[in-house]
Amino acid sequence: MTTSWDPTAAGVLRLPSGRLVRGRGLRRPLPPGPRPTFALYLLGHRPPPVGWESRWLRWPDFWLPSDRTATAAALREAYARAEDERVEIACAGGKGRTGTALACLAVLDGVPSRAAVAYVREHYAPRAVETPWQRRFVHRFP
Repeated sequence: MTTSWDPTAAGVLRLPSGRLVRGRGLRRPLPPGPRPTFALYLLGHRPPPVGWESRWLRWPDFWLPSDRTATAAALREAYARAEDERVEIACAGGKGRTGTALACLAVLDGVPSRAAVAYVREHYAPRAVETPWQRRFVHRFP
């Protein structure tokens, strides 16, 4: 079992079940503390290699993922792994795509899809999930 994230650290979202997931923007340096054991990177281009297991989902800025089926599978994997691993979800800025993915994890954790964006905005970042189509993606997830 991996030690979890510090629940009081910036960017760490606590889901209702108690699972912790770190969201962040890749434009900023890696925060101090433990490194992820698994990460999902939501970018329009392949991210640079990292020293931990990661998956890349092609997801252009301000838009939706290119492959919704692969995205749903990757989000389910991240959710399952967050039970006992340090899971990170990141895009360039850490708000739109990351917030959308975190809201989907909240849905998987039992938050009603219509309330998931508000949950993430309250517990992660007030400006998470930036576009109407990202909100619609969450409302229709899984």
